[in-house]
Amino acid sequence: MNIITKHPLKNLGYNFISKEYIPKNKDEYYLRNLQNKRTDYRPLTQKEIARLKENMNSADDWSMIKVAPPFNPDLVKNNHFYGLVRIGKLEELYLEFHNLRMPVGIYNSTIISSDLGDNVCIDHANYLSHYILGNEVMISNINEMATTSIAKFGNGVLRKNENEEVRVWMEVRNENGGRSILPFDKMLAGDAWLWSTYRADQALMNKCKEFTEKESDGLRGHYGTVGDRCVIKDCSIIKDAIIGTDAYLKGANKLKNLTINSDEERTSQIGEGCELVNGIIGYGCRIFYGVKAVRFVMAAHSQLKYGARLLNSYLGNNSTISCCEVLNSLIFPGHEQHHNNSFLCASMTMGQSNIAAGATIGSNHNSRAADGEMVAGRGFWPGLCVSLKHNSLFASFTILSKSDFPYELNISIPFCLISNDVTNDRLIVMPGYWFFYNMYALDRNAWKFENRDKRTEKIQRLEYNYLAPDTVNEMFSAIDFLSKINCDAEGNGMATGLENSKRPIVILKVKKSINLFRELINLYAAECLLEHFLKNKFENFDQLKKSLISSVSRKEWHNAGGQLIEKEKINDLISRIKKGNVQSWSDVHQFYKAEGKEYDKSRLKHAYACILEYYQITGRQFTKALFLKILADSVDTKTWMNKGIYQSREKDYTNPFRKMLYENRKEMDEIIGKIEDNQFIQDRLAALEIYKKEIRKVSTKVKKSTEV
Repeated sequence: MNIITKHPLKNLGYNFISKEYIPKNKDEYYLRNLQNKRTDYRPLTQKEIARLKENMNSADDWSMIKVAPPFNPDLVKNNHFYGLVRIGKLEELYLEFHNLRMPVGIYNSTIISSDLGDNVCIDHANYLSHYILGNEVMISNINEMATTSIAKFGNGVLRKNENEEVRVWMEVRNENGGRSILPFDKMLAGDAWLWSTYRADQALMNKCKEFTEKESDGLRGHYGTVGDRCVIKDCSIIKDAIIGTDAYLKGANKLKNLTINSDEERTSQIGEGCELVNGIIGYGCRIFYGVKAVRFVMAAHSQLKYGARLLNSYLGNNSTISCCEVLNSLIFPGHEQHHNNSFLCASMTMGQSNIAAGATIGSNHNSRAADGEMVAGRGFWPGLCVSLKHNSLFASFTILSKSDFPYELNISIPFCLISNDVTNDRLIVMPGYWFFYNMYALDRNAWKFENRDKRTEKIQRLEYNYLAPDTVNEMFSAIDFLSKINCDAEGNGMATGLENSKRPIVILKVKKSINLFRELINLYAAECLLEHFLKNKFENFDQLKKSLISSVSRKEWHNAGGQLIEKEKINDLISRIKKGNVQSWSDVHQFYKAEGKEYDKSRLKHAYACILEYYQITGRQFTKALFLKILADSVDTKTWMNKGIYQSREKDYTNPFRKMLYENRKEMDEIIGKIEDNQFIQDRLAALEIYKKEIRKVSTKVKKSTEV
């Protein structure tokens, strides 16, 4: 049965913190006073009390109602006050936001032990308990808005003497909870990756939990807060929530145990029909129209829309999920999933991903057990109605054609198109697909994600370029793999190890792919060396060569939440965490910042190591002539890539099946725009000319320099 306890009415609004949890020489308001340091409150005058009573207000104890000057009792009508209520100045004004016009004051509400800022507008707050409101907050038609003494505000922490069983874990990447992590405010994708990856390192796991505990003081009695200029209307339940400034909440069904980060430059909004429980919401987030989210973290500038469901998952920066279901997943920045019937479960997607309609990616739907996982590198793009079997692993920029893939996949070759040839019962792999057939989409996506990065606090330096240490290392491995394949007259070959089956695996365009990857590695190195030459204003080849540090070998890199970091540096971080040299998540974030500043240097060393490995030479053998060849070859590669960008888009204008819906070219241009007006294509052509000019400038200086 429901256990309903009885208490004296005079106690309503008091004893928020049990006596045993109040420090010596403190009262139950000591944390409240730390949260709200305002000191200009005064008691009501007898005249003000009389006027308040005339205005149909009641209080259990009028001496517990404090006000700040100027106070106008005529702006307080038909309310019930319990406990210590402190009210800021109230002036004869009305506030307006998006055509919502409300008079300043407090009307038709029940207020329990709360602080209300200057010129608030409160009407029909049916139950407002233990909250601190900022200035010019507008609240209209709220059923329940309350804070409990053990509120964690979405963080995976405990209050003093709470049982471990009540701690909220977030079960990312695996449905059995084997990779569970604790959410905390300001959690970055790199934190979630680090914690969920090194599961065998118990000392590291303990430190991660310890760091999270440090994010909270463990004390009971913190009040919920609503920042300045927040607008909250037509919501049913808001409980145990911290709401930043300038947030806009309208029509939500239930918001419980949340931190909603928001400020005047990065406003967060939550709309109609949403139910959000046990979560952290980053700055500048948008959540609209029937969204359900439980045990989640949304990083800054991410979106949930149109009935999306997000459970036990981390959603990275600048990502959008609409109309679909995502469970037990760790999603790096730049993720797009817009369709009602797509499903993602027990997965880690490493950014710049796009999940198409009908995709079914979940361990408990197409595997024998619920502990399967899927990991996909950057640029993962499963096509329409793709179904995958867990466990599966994909290299960067993998695209899968429409199909039910019946076996586990281990695709180690980047930039592949994967097809399931049902008729002939075989798997077909086409390396380098993007460069051969859809250069426009590949290059535009890199440009798009970088331009849509709305973060103002860029703690982690995200990599969006498709030519970077992670993909270049994958291409080196792919060249080694493809070089061992015997090809037929058409350049195709048979392979093993990419699928957990005995059926044939066909690799298309093997030799062409090897040559492609060689060109791309050369281009990557050329761009890094050119940037370094120009940045340091070198005058000759000798200056360049003396500045280059030769590594013993090409290093491994990790994608740590969208930030590329050398593996040995991650290992060093872990060592320093366990030794106590890194003592908090803030310290970990400082590591990300430091590595972000060092990224260009680290990438340059990697690019130089790639050159030495590519040409099988030592640093002494890196000559002026070779450098000039690398630069010249990169221009050729850039040129055909830009041609491919234009041609892959041009197909939309020349394909008769694209044109058949329009009476003539003029009508088509009006509807989809002229190809010559495509700003992205024009930008790429301009960038190519700049690149050529820079190459000519550097080449001239190098040719004049003395050989070392």
